[in-house]
Amino acid sequence: MTPNAASASSGPSRRSFLASTAVATAAVAGGMPLLSACGGSDGGSRDGTTSGKDAKKILPAFVASNVVKPDIPAKNGSAIGFTSKLDLATLKTSVTKKLGKGGKVTIMSPFWGSPPKQNNSYYTSMNDLIGVDVVWQNQDGNTYDQKLGAVLASSDVPDVVVIPGWNMGGKIPSAILSKFADLGPYLSGDAVKEYPNLAAIPTEAWQRSIFGGKLRGLPMPAPYAPSMVPLYRQDIFEKEGYEVPKSCDEFMALAKEITNAKARRWACLDMKWTAFQAFGVLSGSEKPLGWNLVDGKLVNRIETEEFLEALEWSRKLFAAGVVHPDSEMGKNAPDPGPKFAAGEFLIYPNNITQWWSRTAEQATQNPDFKIWGMDVWGHDGGNPTLWADQPAGIFAFINKKASESVIRDVLAVANVTAAPYGTKEYMMTNYGVEGTHYSVKDGVPVKTDKGNNEVMNAYVMVASPAATLAHPDFPDVAKGQVEWQQRMGAFTKKSSFWGMQITEPGRYTNLGNDFEQLEDDITRGRKKISDMQQAVSDWKSKGGDKLRDWYMKILDENGSAAS
Repeated sequence: MTPNAASASSGPSRRSFLASTAVATAAVAGGMPLLSACGGSDGGSRDGTTSGKDAKKILPAFVASNVVKPDIPAKNGSAIGFTSKLDLATLKTSVTKKLGKGGKVTIMSPFWGSPPKQNNSYYTSMNDLIGVDVVWQNQDGNTYDQKLGAVLASSDVPDVVVIPGWNMGGKIPSAILSKFADLGPYLSGDAVKEYPNLAAIPTEAWQRSIFGGKLRGLPMPAPYAPSMVPLYRQDIFEKEGYEVPKSCDEFMALAKEITNAKARRWACLDMKWTAFQAFGVLSGSEKPLGWNLVDGKLVNRIETEEFLEALEWSRKLFAAGVVHPDSEMGKNAPDPGPKFAAGEFLIYPNNITQWWSRTAEQATQNPDFKIWGMDVWGHDGGNPTLWADQPAGIFAFINKKASESVIRDVLAVANVTAAPYGTKEYMMTNYGVEGTHYSVKDGVPVKTDKGNNEVMNAYVMVASPAATLAHPDFPDVAKGQVEWQQRMGAFTKKSSFWGMQITEPGRYTNLGNDFEQLEDDITRGRKKISDMQQAVSDWKSKGGDKLRDWYMKILDENGSAAS
């Protein structure tokens, strides 16, 4: 899986989320209270969330997998980690019998890169292992939301549709309720035990898969420890004697020291996402967007002083000339990889998966290159206040019109793709067939050209195991990633709505659409902080205050998930 890298706007890269072959999903340590239902009837038009007694009836039983023991167990919401070499002779079997019944299943999914031909050897081998004839309808991941809207508005919906959380805007949530099947009869309670790898998916990820009062999604779990890392060129830092900053003032001083525009070196890309972390701004990347209970009052991230302070600090970096000119271009800026490798800038925030993907890119051509992750600092030099990521972010849904045989064939696919690291099924899903798609040298799987062309982000989109970080080629990176998550996880809090899958009423769908652009305009000096304050005031009067009341009702009836 090698999707395109993130843009230089340095927002949370949706493509880089899938950039590592061995990044799957994460066992979530700790739990959230299972709360009671909110909203209307059990019909498909339900707003709100489902938890408590209602959720307990819906959620699959959790049966931990003991097939493989990780080298680094999960802690503080981290992924599990593997740092040892691979021995194909000792791979475990997690799917003891072929559950597929030979049916045909069509799957529409986002895809980053050039999709291989349908009947390639990887697809055929996977289908033979599962016992299902999967036919892929891969769509460009960069424009997936447009294709998704058109398909869901039509009467011709594939058997399975993969929908990432970032594509759940507009009318998509209501389409999920009306177009996709209730999987409860097949997975709720002990029923899931027919599919052991699905039973080992953390309960919190299944909680996020309840839409409109029904278990509709097959999840790709995620760690709740933060996924946004300030990445930096550790090799150049060591060579030049730069020290990793521990406050926003230290970062600014370092950035000025690094920057020499005449020599085409700048300190960083847009640091907005790191600023949000340093100032303790509640995450706003997925619904519920940035709501949290503070001293008994429900507050949105955009209403807080910390939010404005983070934008102001980000603006000062641009004003000081320490940000690479590519970041002025915004979201459509070039792939930052080549200029980062060339040393044109030394720091940028992005998804943790880029730690590995950039390392792998440069391993042969630039042996001195070393990327590492900075610990997030509190803006004033103290400990940061970080906010937990949601425990699942990508879901596969099955067509409401699908027959029972099709649903069971899809679940057979998911039971293989959710196999844990260290199993034969995981290797097939992520690497293909030994000798055809990869070989193992000194315990490290190396893909052939055929493997690089065929074994890309396809089957992993259907369902995934508890999140795993494992890079046999760069075990120090896997160790570094997990330990970073564990250190940052110690400063991480869960918001009031953490883990809930909430469907907002349609009248509020587009209420916050313009804020991300306004954030970027402010950090680049095109707009002022006062423009944001006015926008927040307008947002409140146009529905923000009513939306607050709506969310408050959920908390009144359900309680808070915060911890």
